[in-house]
Amino acid sequence: MHPQGLLFRQILQVFWKCELLFTSAIKLFEKESSTYTYLLADKKTKEAVIIDPVLETVERDSRLVQQLELKLLYAVNTHVHADHVTGSSRLKDIFPGCKSVLSEASGGKADHYVDDGEELRFGNFALEVRKTPGHTNGCMTLVLSNAVAFTGDALLIRGCGRTDFQQGSAETLYYSVHNKIFTLPDDCLLYPGHDYTGQTVTTVEEEKKLNSRLTKPLPEFVELMNNLNLPYPKQIDRALPANLICGIQDTSNK
Repeated sequence: MHPQGLLFRQILQVFWKCELLFTSAIKLFEKESSTYTYLLADKKTKEAVIIDPVLETVERDSRLVQQLELKLLYAVNTHVHADHVTGSSRLKDIFPGCKSVLSEASGGKADHYVDDGEELRFGNFALEVRKTPGHTNGCMTLVLSNAVAFTGDALLIRGCGRTDFQQGSAETLYYSVHNKIFTLPDDCLLYPGHDYTGQTVTTVEEEKKLNSRLTKPLPEFVELMNNLNLPYPKQIDRALPANLICGIQDTSNK
């Protein structure tokens, strides 16, 4: 990428912090599954949302919520994960007012289900729900003020989620990304659910130009995705059954 582009992205991040002055956004990382967890809060009201929490890092995340004196309203999963067990149920135990959230199409258990176009409000802010199926039926992208989007496994930095299991469809994913994510403003910051190369953030403009998979025509993309021959996810036999019931199997023996 041209150095000027890198500088521009840094300026965008600073601008976001200034524009959304009363929003606190903290990015957290779980190394075994390379999962990003995001904690968002309204600094005035202290109401907060956590996106894609992981069971193994609940102690870290809950300590942070307590240290910052936040009121955790929602533990949101962008889909029913196959590569880690969600921390939603454990967080609900620690913060009794917290509700677990999934897409209506996910097939999983949650306290609150959302559909396309609905909002999750925390203080004076709201996350807009955009259905982005393809990796799974229940994938969704969460958009904050049309300036930031949390894309889960639908869109990764220079890549995308696999489509060879768990209701995956390459064609559906292609249309989801092009119609629901690439239609956001070019300077919208995109934060993925995972990264395996040490990258943390991208933009709509970058991915429309540089994503090696989703810049292809649809037939080439489908052919590519159908022939990745990826290994079986190492945690799927543990994670998927637990995540269908909010990770509750892993909190029963606390």
